[in-house]
Amino acid sequence: MQSVTNKQASASYPPVETSASYPVPETIHPSQEAVTRPTVDTAGAYYAPLETITRPNVDTAAAAYYLNRQQQTLRGWACFDNGPIRPLRICGRLAWPVARIKELTGVAA
Repeated sequence: MQSVTNKQASASYPPVETSASYPVPETIHPSQEAVTRPTVDTAGAYYAPLETITRPNVDTAAAAYYLNRQQQTLRGWACFDNGPIRPLRICGRLAWPVARIKELTGVAA
């Protein structure tokens, strides 16, 4: 195996751009953020604000996002029936009631 010196390694890569070269996103007042922009979880999925949800049930990923818990935590609640919310089981899938999620989070229904 051939060793590479610092001079050789730096010559093969383009210079790194500084963060100043990237555009700065416009800032939005926190009170307007929930109304104007959907929120994003760590996996990149977009979720509408909980106040705007009109469906009776949401899937496990959305429920975990709104309750600020991991999906596996909600699956454990469903398995052992020991959580603050119980899902409906529809064809082997978990459907979490939006009304109960709003009640737990203190959002007006």
